[in-house]
Amino acid sequence: MPAVEITRPGGPEVLVPTVRPVPVPGAGEVLIRVHAAGVNGPDVFQRKGLYDPPAGASDLPGLEVAGEVVALGAGVTRFAIGDRVCALVPGGGYAGYATAHESNTLFIPEGLSVVEAAAMPETFLTVWLNVFQRGQLAKGETVLIHGGASGIGTTATMFAKALGAGRIITTVGSEEQRAASLALGADLAIDYRQQDFVEETMAFTGGKGADVIVDIIAGDYVARNFAAAAVNGRIVQIGVIKGPATQVDLFPMLAKRLTHMGSTLRSRTHEEKAAIIRELEMHVWPHVRSGAVKPVIYRRYALECARDAHVLMDSGAHIGKIVLTTQAGAGD
Repeated sequence: MPAVEITRPGGPEVLVPTVRPVPVPGAGEVLIRVHAAGVNGPDVFQRKGLYDPPAGASDLPGLEVAGEVVALGAGVTRFAIGDRVCALVPGGGYAGYATAHESNTLFIPEGLSVVEAAAMPETFLTVWLNVFQRGQLAKGETVLIHGGASGIGTTATMFAKALGAGRIITTVGSEEQRAASLALGADLAIDYRQQDFVEETMAFTGGKGADVIVDIIAGDYVARNFAAAAVNGRIVQIGVIKGPATQVDLFPMLAKRLTHMGSTLRSRTHEEKAAIIRELEMHVWPHVRSGAVKPVIYRRYALECARDAHVLMDSGAHIGKIVLTTQAGAGD
């Protein structure tokens, strides 16, 4: 099968098309003929040598796929050959075929293309886990979403809007991204290049601050998040694009009774991921079916052009998700 492998840690140029054997589904797994695969931040960190796959997972990048079931492992009962599905995988998405545990596989909601479906599993689970399960965003509360134009940011904005957040604030890097974020439901989109998100957040909330902050940035944002948070605020760290935090004053954490937590999805067990999927199907899938929540696709590339997709990903200029397509999914 065609695949894209990481030849060594580095920039997008280390992503090289190759040929690999088609994987064989184990017990409880389905084999998916991949039509499309989402590109995500963890793929970039793996490419750089900073995020190794879990033990036993494929060394190929790619954490979410969509396509059709073509083979069943022992004991699989939920799916049949020919089913249109999307799936969360611990690796191996940048390929013509991928195996996925049946509990981490979902039927593609009616009305969605396979390209849109490929942009959902990793991103949707990450947002649900961190904004709602861990961040405990409640109706009427204010959420500050950093990287508002990213796949995570656009999805978090739509989720928060659909599920009743009081005010939604995002940070973005251009006027185009600001307009797109507002169109998706943000009440305030702050251009971090020209505005101070702490000042803007505090002014917009009348000095209260944000109840939940979702951060993929880290670096100097950590201390500034403490300043922008409301009393009893929850800060969920799901990325470290700017690297480690330095010279962080912890007094605001004490004074405001803040909770700062970190989280990753990839290392969780099949059972833990399945529990998140069940909640997604219950609380979010109705909004997907109604059209209130729909993946934002910025650009698609052929699988063999994965390096070009990563160049765009590294630039931060995209709005929403970048998706790779195989020959099988070229027309989807």
